[in-house]
Amino acid sequence: MKRMWTNQPLDTWLGHSVIALLLLAVASPGVHAAQEGSRDTQLQELLQEAAQNNPEIRAAGNELEAAQQRISPAGALDDPMLEAGVVNAPLASQAFRREDMTMKMLGLSQRFPYPGKRGLRQDVAAKDAESASHAYQETVNRVARDVKAAYFELAFVIESSRLVEDNRQVLEQFLKISESRYAVGQGSQADVLKAQVQLTRMEDELLGLGRERRTIEAQLVRELGRESESGLTAPAALRLPETALQFESFRESALTKRPQLLGLKTLIDRSEKSLELARRDYYPDFDVKLSYGQRENMLDGMPRDDMVSLTVAINLPVWRASKRDPGVAEAIAMRNQARDLYQSQLNEMSSQLRQQLARAEQSLNSANLYETGIVPQARLAVESSLAAYRVNRVDFLTLLDSQMAVLEYQIDYASALWNYNVALAEIEYLTGKELY
Repeated sequence: MKRMWTNQPLDTWLGHSVIALLLLAVASPGVHAAQEGSRDTQLQELLQEAAQNNPEIRAAGNELEAAQQRISPAGALDDPMLEAGVVNAPLASQAFRREDMTMKMLGLSQRFPYPGKRGLRQDVAAKDAESASHAYQETVNRVARDVKAAYFELAFVIESSRLVEDNRQVLEQFLKISESRYAVGQGSQADVLKAQVQLTRMEDELLGLGRERRTIEAQLVRELGRESESGLTAPAALRLPETALQFESFRESALTKRPQLLGLKTLIDRSEKSLELARRDYYPDFDVKLSYGQRENMLDGMPRDDMVSLTVAINLPVWRASKRDPGVAEAIAMRNQARDLYQSQLNEMSSQLRQQLARAEQSLNSANLYETGIVPQARLAVESSLAAYRVNRVDFLTLLDSQMAVLEYQIDYASALWNYNVALAEIEYLTGKELY
């Protein structure tokens, strides 16, 4: 009677405990799905924090501000020159009254660039500011992508830790079953040792995941511009946001919204303006000078009229072969370089977009397959193996392998969700199109 009490009731109770844990694991995705509504809000708050505090974004903002402040000065005239002195003073005498042409002179001169040059210089500076604006937005988008990538990876690591912990609890029940069966002579010591080894592996896995979580949190804190992990809450569960994965649609979006491509287009426009400005250097600039000469009375007291002078001078752009022609050639080369850079980046974007769309599609299909087929079937296999093990129809290793397979498939499912979300974040960055 003692043997029957030790084996059957305890074994039955432990079996029910394992089944309850398995049912809890089945119900857990529904619990996480209930949190989906808060994920977007939580992620948006992190993105807003990064936009305000990330030092790279602030640096790009300062660069944009500096570029905008250069627009007005680029089209402004040079400072006028004020001139004062004595004109036609004889060396033999210091008197201002001895010679008729001796006078005290006050002059003002101003340089006027050839018509059109000032406007072109201002246009070039405006294009520089526009390019800085696109660079700023590109930095914002890149930081947003990095925040999302860290956020999704952190969610994956936390979900993996939860799965490993749930699996560890199931294995603890398996260990109790194997110990109870070994105590009554229906199991082997090898079964107990196998369960203990798997439990130790789970403990090591949890340690590794904990270390990985701290690393990812540090990366997320850096992107947010924080100094510590204080106040950093765990992400909500990963999900599968629905979106049409159409290459042509995303490519068209990139042509009109990707800041980097828009910035390169602006660089092409700037190069065109610089080329036009270089060609204007073949034309002279003008120096206008107005001066007033004050003359003293003659020695006999007769007054002398003051004098006014107005002169216009131009520079002579005669060094065409050594100065102007190379400047135009340089501007043409810079324009061609900008065009080639744009085409190169467009090709690179298209290639990366295809890769990320393939990654997203494969991850989406895998996630659906794991969710609807593989994981539920693996759980049923564990329940079946547990029932068969209790009546000695399968060995303990089969039961253990079935449970470990469930853990592997659950983590693979979480990994597919993670890869899908990261791929969407990359697509957002590549195309400038918001998907969340």
